[in-house]
This record gives sequence, C-alpha cells and structure tokens, in this order.
Amino acid sequence: MRAADIIIKKRGSGSEKGAELSREEIEFLVNGYADGSIPDYQMSAFLMAVYFSGMTFTETGILTDCMLRSGSIIDLHTIDRAALHTAGRAALHGPFVDKHSTGGVGDKISLPLAPVAASLGIQIPMMSGRGLGHTGGTLDKLESIEGYNVNLTESQFASLIAENGFAMMGQTESVAPADRKMYALRDVTGTVESIPLITASILSKKAAEGSDALVFDVKCGRGAFMKSEQDAQALAESLVKTAQSLGKKSCALLTNMDTPLGFKTGNYLEIEETLECLQGNGPEDVMELVCQLGARMAMLAGKAESAEDGMRKCREAVSSGKALEKFLENVKSQGGNPRKLLSEQGKRRSPFASELAAEHDGFLDIDAYKTGIACVHLGVGRNKTSDKVDANAGIIFAKRQGDFVRKGEKIMDIYGRDSQSLQAGISSMKTAVTYSAEQPAQKKLILREIS
Repeated sequence: MRAADIIIKKRGSGSEKGAELSREEIEFLVNGYADGSIPDYQMSAFLMAVYFSGMTFTETGILTDCMLRSGSIIDLHTIDRAALHTAGRAALHGPFVDKHSTGGVGDKISLPLAPVAASLGIQIPMMSGRGLGHTGGTLDKLESIEGYNVNLTESQFASLIAENGFAMMGQTESVAPADRKMYALRDVTGTVESIPLITASILSKKAAEGSDALVFDVKCGRGAFMKSEQDAQALAESLVKTAQSLGKKSCALLTNMDTPLGFKTGNYLEIEETLECLQGNGPEDVMELVCQLGARMAMLAGKAESAEDGMRKCREAVSSGKALEKFLENVKSQGGNPRKLLSEQGKRRSPFASELAAEHDGFLDIDAYKTGIACVHLGVGRNKTSDKVDANAGIIFAKRQGDFVRKGEKIMDIYGRDSQSLQAGISSMKTAVTYSAEQPAQKKLILREIS
C-alpha cells in the first residue's frame, strides 16, 4: 500500500470527486503519520484532498476512530477501582456524559453546566482546551483560580469524577497524538474549514476521555467558526452521526453567537459570572443555555424524561444550592481555595481599567468576533499557543445587544494586562460597537436541535 495511491484515490480527477476510502487505507495513513513513516507533505496532500472531495459519514467515523486509537484512551468503565484511593466512599458508576462547544465569546457555559449536571447524578469527564484567536478557553478560565490544577493523571481524573461527579483536565500528550500533528498541519495548509476533519479532531479527543454520551453546542454567527446556519447544521449533523457511529449517544443544539454571551468576558471574570449563575443571579442567556444543555445531558443519561423535566431539575439544582456546592467542592479538590475565591467576588480587577462610553445615541449592536479580537489585545486570549494570558483582563458590559443608549452613557468597563494592552483593547472594542436608529432584530438563542 502506498500513500500516494490513497491520496490520488481521495483526490479524484478533473471534475470528478475522489472515491470512498477503506478502513485499511485510512488506518495506513493515520498510523504512518503518527509514527513518522509518512511525511508532512503527503499528509498535507491528503488533507487537501479531503478538503475538496469531502468524506462520507462512514469514512469520517473511521478517521475519528483511527485518530482516537493513535494514543491512550481512558475507559472509565474498566479502570482499576483500587487506583482511585476513595476509601470505599465513592464509585465510578456512570453514565458518563460530556458537552462540547465549538467556541465563542463569553462562552463560559461548561463552568456552571458541569456542577449543575453532576448534581443530577451524572458523572462528567470533561477534557477541555485553551483559548486561541478570538475564542476563550475553559482551561485558561479555570487557571485564573489560584492553585487550580488542570494537569491531572488518568488516576486523578477518575478519582475526582468518582468523588465529586465531575473533573476538568487538559489534553495530555498521549491523547490522540495523530490529531495534534494533523491539526498543526491543517492550520498552515488552509484545510481547517473541513467538516470531516473538524469532526474527527473534536471526537478523537472527546471519545478518549471516556464519555458514553455527548451533547454538542454548535455555535453559529459572527463570533462562531461556522458563520451560516446551514454550515453549522452540517457540522452538527456530522458530529452527532459520527459520535453515534462510535457507539456514543449524542445530540446537538445550534446556538446563536452573533453577540457575546453574558455580561462578562475574560478569564477570571467568567469564573466570577459562573459563581453568579450558581448563586441564582446569572444572566438570562447563559442560564438558558446551561439549563437547555443540562436537560439534554440528563435525558441521554436517563435522569430526565423530557427536555422540560431536565430543565426543571437543572433549575432546582441551582435554587437548592447543590450546584454551587458541587462547584466549590471541585475547586477545592483540584487545588483551589473556595473561601478565597468567594472573598474575591466583585473585588478582583486589573488596575489598568477604563470605561467605554457611547459615542452616539441609538440601539447597540455588539459584534462577538470583534469583541473577541479586542479581548486578545487586552490579554484575555492569545494569537499563538505560546502566548501567555492575563487572568484579570476582560470586559464587563453595562449595556448589551439591543439596548438603547444616550451619547456619553457608560456601556462597558474594560480591563487590560497593562496600559498598552488597555489602549489597544479600547481602540479595537470601539469597532465592535455600532449604533442604529432602529432596534436590531433579535435572533433566537437556540436555533434548532439535531438528534
């Protein structure tokens, strides 16, 4: 078997798209690239062939499975219980359910969602990532909590899930190494925007963490990777069907990412808004997504009979204080200080701060993508993986999408890493805000469900 022959088969010729590949052919390419016997230039050619010819759901499932099996897999059903050191007080019983978002601005949903869902008896193995470009990263937000450790061993990860119902960790070097190499190559060969490649990249990591079921939050709009609803639906369908082909229960919600979620963007600021959500004072849009996604997790886990039943149970988890208790337990068990975290609430701010006032009368339109870019300038995010982020940089909105403002009225507080970052962020943020004489049409937060 030769890599060149497989590339030509997938490439096709002239106006004819390439043919469907067999498991043996896909396995040969993925394993060869992972062990170094297939060079970058041949994998680049293969990725471009997939970009133009696409893949069937069967091929995408095989690609995902091969990438998944290129590294270690956490099997929470068979892991050595003795390694948990739980003194008989806790157990890994499942069902194991996780949620994945395709990324957005102010998208802190995983942070309140995990303790809410864990309060319903669901066990949640959550392997998350860091922010890159205009989207934030769950790990960066968690590490704004002093002492919080996301670098867990497999045994620690399992033990925390058994004890607290959920754990948050980053991808290890041994998880889906083929994906790590292929993603880096996609980034420099113009092949990122391929639905089969996106699907395989997401699922090879998510399947490795040990989940039985997955709920996908596929963002759509200006601040999303998929700008059109049609493209977002295609990605959602690919994720759901491919997950199901791997034996995972799954569903997806298409959600609006035209404007930032919640009132706060930034690493610590989104932790603070998470506390507000779990204390019953969260923004309406954030809590709507938490409860809608939590309801689907509960249904897939057999903990709710319907979406309405699941939403009711999620709200009760918040109002009873159980979800907040779960979150603080997790903070403590992963190295943070819950008491200190609560004492900082509303007080912890960067000293490099400024108000941004309305430049005109009118109804506000706040662009999520441009807000995300402004946050990168402030120090919230990064342009490349080696960039450091600032825990206390970010934005607190006094006004939001669709609000009417008068010229000179405060619309947000902006916090930067330093004075230079602050000024760069302010200049960038001014381009994210526009004013109109008529109130902009309000899109639904949840556009549709794919199951």
